[in-house]
Amino acid sequence: MNDTSLTRESTLVEAVAPFMAYLTMEGKTANTRKAFKSDLNLMQRFFTRAAPLHSFTTTRLQEFMKWVENGQGENIPCSAKSYARRVTTLKVFFKWLNRTEVLASDPARAVPQRSIPAPLQPILREEEIDRLLAETARRRFPQEGAKPDARPELLVRLLLDTGIKKGECMNIQPDAIRRQGPGAPELHVRKRTARDVYKERKIPLNPDWLEVLDEYMEQYRPQDRIFECTARNLEYVLDDLAEAAGLEMVSFEMLRWTCMVRDSHGGMESDKLREKVGLSRISWRETVKKIEMLAGVTQQD
Repeated sequence: MNDTSLTRESTLVEAVAPFMAYLTMEGKTANTRKAFKSDLNLMQRFFTRAAPLHSFTTTRLQEFMKWVENGQGENIPCSAKSYARRVTTLKVFFKWLNRTEVLASDPARAVPQRSIPAPLQPILREEEIDRLLAETARRRFPQEGAKPDARPELLVRLLLDTGIKKGECMNIQPDAIRRQGPGAPELHVRKRTARDVYKERKIPLNPDWLEVLDEYMEQYRPQDRIFECTARNLEYVLDDLAEAAGLEMVSFEMLRWTCMVRDSHGGMESDKLREKVGLSRISWRETVKKIEMLAGVTQQD
């Protein structure tokens, strides 16, 4: 039902205010409304403000998007993200005009949208890892008078060596660390539900890490879990380390991906790496592609 007072003869500029009111009613944020209005202003530059609404066709809208992509006649770069947003603006705007019966059809429906590839997860280069571990060592062995803190090194080395997720890290109990055995010491990653049984696994630990663990246990004396603080508290630890080491950021996810790329570089077989990080075969297909791309980026660096 048309309750906008617009008709097919109304001009593009006359439709802007009712459309913005519709977006407000739909609960769109101020930033979203601002972006949509900017895109409509761009349309007015290409089609003119007086262009009647019935004059828009799929072909003309595609010509508009080609003009946008080619720099708006002024060599203005258009990123993939901006391109996708402007297509979205067209689709929302003309769908609204069609739904309110201002237009009998939706010319933007057939305008193709382009998917934007997800950005690669940032990882640490070897030189950055060295700087990070140098900072954890300074805290573990501070200058005279300062209190030693083994937690930063315990956390960073654990994540770099095992690639476990944040939730898995927070749930490690003292008896999950198997010190004795025929091979290297192991971390037993336990899962509580049958649905996640494939994620339950044993990951070899660097024997030197156990020395850091002993220092940490003496300093913090945890009872039920190795890390009895909140996950946010450990995120603050990583943030503080990143700043002190002159790094842009360090996070659980970054260290997990860094571990996977390093293990792949080191020749670990794909299936063994998948099992180590607790991923299903289906999710691994996409993950291994990203690992290969990240490995290529680090090699170029």
